[in-house]
Amino acid sequence: MQVKKQLTLRAGTFLILFLFTSDKANTEFIIKSVNLFIQPRNEVQRGTNVSLICQAEVSQSPGSNPNYEYIFYKDYEMLLTEKTTATHWFYSIPDARVFHSGKYECAVVIGHQNKKSGSTDLTVKGLLTPVLSVDQQRLKEGDNVTAVCTAEGEMGSLMFSFRDGPVELYRKSTNTQKVEQKLAFEHKRMRTVNMFCYYSISLGSKIEISNNSNVIDIDIQELGITPEINVMPSANVIEGDLLTFSCNVDMTYQKNSELRISLVHGHTTLGLNMGQKTYNMSAKANDSGQYECIASLGAIHKSSSVNITVNQLFSVPALSIHPPEVFEGEHFDITCHTDIIASVRIQREDIKYFIYKEKTLVISNYRYSNTARNVTNGKYMCVAKANGIIKESSNVLFRAKVLVSQPEIRVDAPPVIVDKHFWIHCHSQNGSLPIIYTLKRNNITVNRTEVSNPHEKARFIAMISAPSDISSYFCEAENNGKISVKMSQRLNETVIVPVGKPLFTVIPIPGNIEEGEDVTLICGIPKGSPPINFSFYGNSHTPINTTTVQSNSSSFVLSAVSRQKSGNYYCEAFNLANKLSKSDIISIEVSLAKWKKILTVAFCLLILALVVIFIVLRYKAKRGRETYNPPASQAAHMPDLMPAFPKSDDFLIHESHYSGFSVGVNNKESVWSEKPPDISDEGILQLPNEGDVEYTEVVHSQPLDPTRIPLRKGTDTVYSELQTQGSPDHINHRELTSLLHLAKLLPFLLF
Repeated sequence: MQVKKQLTLRAGTFLILFLFTSDKANTEFIIKSVNLFIQPRNEVQRGTNVSLICQAEVSQSPGSNPNYEYIFYKDYEMLLTEKTTATHWFYSIPDARVFHSGKYECAVVIGHQNKKSGSTDLTVKGLLTPVLSVDQQRLKEGDNVTAVCTAEGEMGSLMFSFRDGPVELYRKSTNTQKVEQKLAFEHKRMRTVNMFCYYSISLGSKIEISNNSNVIDIDIQELGITPEINVMPSANVIEGDLLTFSCNVDMTYQKNSELRISLVHGHTTLGLNMGQKTYNMSAKANDSGQYECIASLGAIHKSSSVNITVNQLFSVPALSIHPPEVFEGEHFDITCHTDIIASVRIQREDIKYFIYKEKTLVISNYRYSNTARNVTNGKYMCVAKANGIIKESSNVLFRAKVLVSQPEIRVDAPPVIVDKHFWIHCHSQNGSLPIIYTLKRNNITVNRTEVSNPHEKARFIAMISAPSDISSYFCEAENNGKISVKMSQRLNETVIVPVGKPLFTVIPIPGNIEEGEDVTLICGIPKGSPPINFSFYGNSHTPINTTTVQSNSSSFVLSAVSRQKSGNYYCEAFNLANKLSKSDIISIEVSLAKWKKILTVAFCLLILALVVIFIVLRYKAKRGRETYNPPASQAAHMPDLMPAFPKSDDFLIHESHYSGFSVGVNNKESVWSEKPPDISDEGILQLPNEGDVEYTEVVHSQPLDPTRIPLRKGTDTVYSELQTQGSPDHINHRELTSLLHLAKLLPFLLF
């Protein structure tokens, strides 16, 4: 741990010393400014001694002696560098030239510090006037003269130019003080060359030009090699005439082996070495023009020329075909003739004609006749000959036109749909254009069109209202008037009749449909081309059956229908015409089955009979109670009669409550007591099952005589008649409840 602390302390001490010494090195010298001075001044004349002084202003510690590095620049390029301890430095330019003009700068470097002065312009005026010299001033045409242009003492890249007045003879750039060049001159009558030279130097964006040098006159002696051209018999001849050309030069140069003489016509050299021979040729019409004799000796060329006019012996033949348009099977003539002849040389009978087909001779005559057919088609030309002159006509293509063939008629996009527009095409496989197509319907022209392009088609728009109308259309084609008319077959295409509104039928007739029966749905259309697509719909508006048939009707059977099948039904139909047609809606109501109806009627009759029986029984019971009224003397014995009264099991009485019994004796009045009797559990009137209801009727054959009722005390039997106290319209509640339960069960029995 102690060692680590010591190492850390030493490292810190070293860092402090390093920073101290570094800061001292950076702050020991400071370059405050650098200036560049030009002596004696910024603009001087050529030959002046110029000095560039670079001076630095530096702050330094006392006793220090820094090393200075001076760098001089011209036009931003380094000239030299110098290291010294002096606070300023000189760059000398002795005997300054224009080349030394430019922008100068200097820089001072001390250690890691660098500072540059501003730029200063130096301008040196005055270019030295060049001197021109030549090796000879009199020479022959084609000889060379050596010219030297010198700018003594000039420096830099110099551009020298040699001139003859305004005409520049030569130009060259060099870094030397002079240019030497060999120059050649061509002679012109009374020709003297006034030669001089000058030079220029580029100083950045501007160019300094020297004065012109001395002028030297150079005389040029012409070479006498200009040829003389002769033509025989004359310069104006007729085709077939013989032309003779000759070229002659001065005999002084005639024997010079380097002399070359040529005869040239346009760009074609006709003859060489014409100094020793002539050139002969038979004149033709296209030989008219300039003929030239050219004599060459070294680089010197001399020439002379003559214009030759060659008149036609006869004009170029022309081939013609009559008539200009010929159909196969028709007659045609080919003739060959010339319009112009030189009557001083020949007559028309002297010209011979030859007719060729595809370079094969057809006839040696000016006329050729034949019947047009496929083998006569081709390129024809004719040749005319007279006095050795042969001329050819241009090629003429003959192609017999083909009569139009029987047109074909068809529909653009079958099938055809009744009452909808469709396109009819007419086309002939053979036949020269243009072809006129005519669409007719039952011999009545519907429309006409002319086809002139091979890619063009004849199209007509049409519409039919019945399938039979399709065969009424046909077309005609012609390309050579009425005699070429060809008629097509009758149009025969598949015709689709759109479906009419469907007739929707239901069997059995709606209103007579019962549960469990089969219902047949029938959909028929009054018109429409098969196949027909029929769809049957129910309440859900989704197809319950879809079928495609070849007839105009279809059916679908709903087997053993239930009452849930009641609702609205309809059908739809369509075919290839894609016209959907919908029928009227029929409402179907499914009623109960017959056996359910019979059962319902029987049950209702049964209920009605039971109700009637009940009412009759009640009525009779009431009448019996109203008839019997016991005497008052017997009323005291009524309690003894109660045990003998039939129990509830013997008389089924549907009541929710009862009135007590009381028999009036003294007043002979039978009255129900106000207090209900005490009835034990065994004596409570029980309601039997509703399905097992029984009705008991008590019948009295005749009214009882109260005087005859035997009275007995104790166990003696007492005859009495019970009378219910209350309103005659009172109905037992338990009986009504039973009837209501039966009414509720009735729907379940029906369904």
